[in-house]
Amino acid sequence: MPTAADKARIFADLHVPGRPLQLFNIWDAGSARAVADAGAPALATGSWSVAAAHGLDDGEALPLALVLANLERIVAAVDLPVTLDFEGGYGATADEVGRSAASAAGIGAIGFNIEDQQIGGHGLRPIGDQQARIAAMRAAAPHAFVNARTDIFLKAPAAAHDDAAIDDALVRAQAYADAGASGFFAPGLADERLIARLCERSPLPVNIMVFPAVPPAARLAELGVARISHGPGPYRLAMAAVTEAARALYP
Repeated sequence: MPTAADKARIFADLHVPGRPLQLFNIWDAGSARAVADAGAPALATGSWSVAAAHGLDDGEALPLALVLANLERIVAAVDLPVTLDFEGGYGATADEVGRSAASAAGIGAIGFNIEDQQIGGHGLRPIGDQQARIAAMRAAAPHAFVNARTDIFLKAPAAAHDDAAIDDALVRAQAYADAGASGFFAPGLADERLIARLCERSPLPVNIMVFPAVPPAARLAELGVARISHGPGPYRLAMAAVTEAARALYP
C-alpha cells in the first residue's frame, strides 16, 4: 500500500512538459470513482464544482469542515493520488493556511492548488504575502505538490493578455518557486504563443485549464504544457446531462 509520500512522488512524476497530465476534475466520491474507473492516473478536485455540488458559490463559501469531509470521502473511495483545489488556502493569514493544509494533508491530500487572488476582495495578493502562504503550506505538507495558481489571466480580458502579462506571471512563478511551489497554474491563458513563452521561461511545470478558446491537448503538449485541468467543465457536463434527461420527463 503506497504511503501519502509515495503518492505525492507518483503525482509529481506525472508532470512532464510535452506529455501533460490530464486531470478531469471531480467533486465527490462518486465522481472520483467514475473518473478512476475511466483509467485516470490521479484525481483533482475542482473548487467551483465541489461548491456547486453543495449548492454554494465558489470563493470559499463552502466551510472548511465540509471541504475536509468531502475530501475524506474521496480519499476513502479511491486508491489514486488526490490533489485538492484549496482556493486561497482557507486562512486569513499564512499561519492559518498552514494549519488548514496540515488538516487536509492529514486526511490524505497529496497536493494543493492555492490561488493568488484576494478571496472576497479585489485584485491579486502582493507577491510577498502569497510567498508566505505558499511557504506555510509547504512547511505543513512537505511532500505535497503545491500548484501555485496566478489569476493574472482571469482578472483581465483575453485582449489584454500580452508579453507584459507573461512577464508579470513569470515574476510570480519565480517567487512562488522560491517559496516552495511545485507547479504554476495559469488559468484563463489561451494564446498559443504566450503559452509557449510561459512554458519555456517558467521555473515550474505549467498547468493550463481547458475552456473553449484553449488549444486541444495535443497542441498544448507541443507547447510544453505539463498539466491540463478541466476545471468546472466535467461538473457542468454531468449536470447538463441530468437536466436534459429530466427535461424529457417534464414536457
